[in-house]
Amino acid sequence: MVEAAMINWVYVILLFILGFITYRRKSLDIFGTAVMIIMGIVIIFSAGTNWLLLIVLFLVMSLLATKYSRKYKMSLGEFEGRRTSKNVISNGVVACFMAAFGGFYLPFVGGFIGAIATATADTLASEIGVLDQNPRLITTFQKVDPGTNGAVSVLGTAVGISGAAIIGIAACLLGIINDPVAAILVSIISGTVGCFMDSILGALLENRDLLTNEHVNLIATIVGAIVGILLI
Repeated sequence: MVEAAMINWVYVILLFILGFITYRRKSLDIFGTAVMIIMGIVIIFSAGTNWLLLIVLFLVMSLLATKYSRKYKMSLGEFEGRRTSKNVISNGVVACFMAAFGGFYLPFVGGFIGAIATATADTLASEIGVLDQNPRLITTFQKVDPGTNGAVSVLGTAVGISGAAIIGIAACLLGIINDPVAAILVSIISGTVGCFMDSILGALLENRDLLTNEHVNLIATIVGAIVGILLI
């Protein structure tokens, strides 16, 4: 028991180090870093370090995808740069909630994976999909400019689904779900549904300034979590 507690505190220290690195590299602002650390601590002491590592995997993939083709994204005006606490909350609060209660209610494990798979799929689809020169608006399939809210592309969809699959594989390897087939199916299905929900909301509501990007991300992760719960 004492040994487990010590290991948890080691991970807390590592979490602070990770926060310092992301702040110094201008990936997160000071408030975004603080929120990330708080969420991480909640997950460590409620669900365990393996659950935290799954979120860290999402963080690493999203930061790498954001930095990819930076100059081109800046030319389009689509480079987000340093993310804020709003970004962290909208993408991570649902997963954090699911992790906090996952040990007491088994379906929340599916919700946790579904929320992270959605956030991963959406981030990768947006950050890599913007490189596709032939995006289509999801509601009308009309050709639109790269970076348009609600735009989907073959590249973005493929990368998003791949990212969700990676989350499922990692969830199995980390012992969050022991059945590899179930882990991958839950992550791919929930991640894909959540990602497309993000695009639909972007096309219908964000483009009309009825919702912000953070609102859309939050709703999408909620949908992904619900799908994950239903699949477990």
